[in-house]
Parts: sequence; structure tokens; C-alpha cells
Amino acid sequence: MRIGVIGGSGLYELEGFTERQELRVATPFGAPSDAVVRGRLGEAEVLFLARHGRGHRLLPTEVPYRANIYALKQLGAERVVAISAVGSLREHIAPGHLVFIDQFIDRTFARPSTFFGEGCVAHVSFADPTCAALREVLVGAAAELGLAHHPRGTYLCMEGPQFSTRAESALYRSWNADVIGMTNLQEAKLAREAELCYQTVALATDYDCWYEGEQEVSAEAVVQTLRDNIDRARRLLAVALPRLAARPRTCGCREALRGAIMTAPEHIPAPTRERLQLLIGRYLEPPAAEPR
Repeated sequence: MRIGVIGGSGLYELEGFTERQELRVATPFGAPSDAVVRGRLGEAEVLFLARHGRGHRLLPTEVPYRANIYALKQLGAERVVAISAVGSLREHIAPGHLVFIDQFIDRTFARPSTFFGEGCVAHVSFADPTCAALREVLVGAAAELGLAHHPRGTYLCMEGPQFSTRAESALYRSWNADVIGMTNLQEAKLAREAELCYQTVALATDYDCWYEGEQEVSAEAVVQTLRDNIDRARRLLAVALPRLAARPRTCGCREALRGAIMTAPEHIPAPTRERLQLLIGRYLEPPAAEPR
């Protein structure tokens, strides 16, 4: 089983890879953020992709989310672990803590969030936007390593690239959001449409500007704290990924599109059908004839 890892701010490569190979992937949705690095961590075959590109070249709004998720699917990933820097909206989630996200609030407005359209309509379930089975393994690994962590949390995804105003930060706290970031909501939606298990590991780098006496969030402060968190993320992945590789997928993520495609196959335009073949092809095949 291949596992995709999407590295966020500060995590631009994974250490300890064997059989390392860089793959330049073309997708119907353009090029991914960077080359996908294929390698092994112990018994796990891993596909690593730097979300913002190595050197951090892409704004959150500029990240080619569809190409990234499609490329991982195309290369055989079945699960995706997303590492993400976030600001904390709760005093008990201190900088350096890990939060395993189980809910999202969407405040983005300038990004595509679906593979569908142009003649093909699908509505996947998104009530539980991350994979509970994947989260269970990651939370278990964090506990074993003694990492300060929270097994659940709500991630508010804002457009950015600016950080929040104080009024916005207070509003998001009133909505019971736990952390704030700029990237993971689109990944989660697209991974569900691609029938991939998806889980965010959020690394708290700072308290957002709601915190009384806290200085306004700066990019420099975020990056410095994140550097201290990256070691935790790498330790977590080194323990969790081999366990995930040995665990069969039995969750509903693997059939998220079953019953979700609303458009009759004969009405899907040929170019759209071709573009989505990797995702929907198995649902468009005519049923096998009953034996006589």
C-alpha cells in the first residue's frame, strides 16, 4: 500500500528515504506543486509532495490542489497524511502541540474545491471530512512517542495569505474552531472525491492574534516555531507509516463516489469522461451480464 505525505511549511522533504526517486507527473489538472518523491520508510512505500514546492514558492491560493491530489492517486496512493502549520485558537493547544483534525470550517473563496463540473455532477458525503481509521493509527503513534497532542480538533481554513485580524480571530473562536490554517480544506474535499483516506496533522506554531498580550503573528515567528515542530512530525511519520502500510483499508473512504455521481453516463461529455476516468471509470462500466 502506497501512502501519500503532503508536507507543509517547513517540511519540504522526508529524511531516511531508501530507493529514492523523483517523479515529474502530468495530470489533467496541470502540474503538481513539485516533483513527487517516491521512496521507502521501513516497510512503507511513500509518495512525498511539498505542498508549496521546495523553497516555498506558492501562496496558499496558488497551490494546485487538484493536480496534487490527482497525482498522488495516479501514482497509487490510497492514504494521504497532510502535515500543516496552524495557529492555535485555544489556550490549551500550545505552540508545539499536534492536533489531529476531524472537522473543518471553510472560509476560502478563490480556489477550486472539486474535480467535477463541465458536464459531470457528483455530491460526496463530507460530514466526517477526515478518515477515522487513519487518525486512530496516527494518534496511537503520537501517544506512544509521548508527543503533546489532541486527538480531535476543528480547522478553520482561511484564504490568506494575510493572517487574521483580531476581530476575525475572536469570531472564529466563537464558532468553536480550534486551529486556523490556509490549505487543508481543499485537500480534504478532493481526497474524498478521489476516494483516498485523508488526515491532517496540524502543528501549532503560535497563538493567533486573539491571545491577550500576544504579539501579532509574523511569518518569521511562525517559521521559527515550525522548525522546532518538524522533528516531531518526522518522528511521528517514522512510527505511523509502516503501521499504516500493513493495515488493510476497510473504511468508507474507498467507495466515497458510490452513489454520488448524479449525471447519467451517456450525458457525460467525452472530454470530461476522459479527464475523470481515473476517479469515476469503475462506476461507469456497464454491469457484468448474468450467467445463463
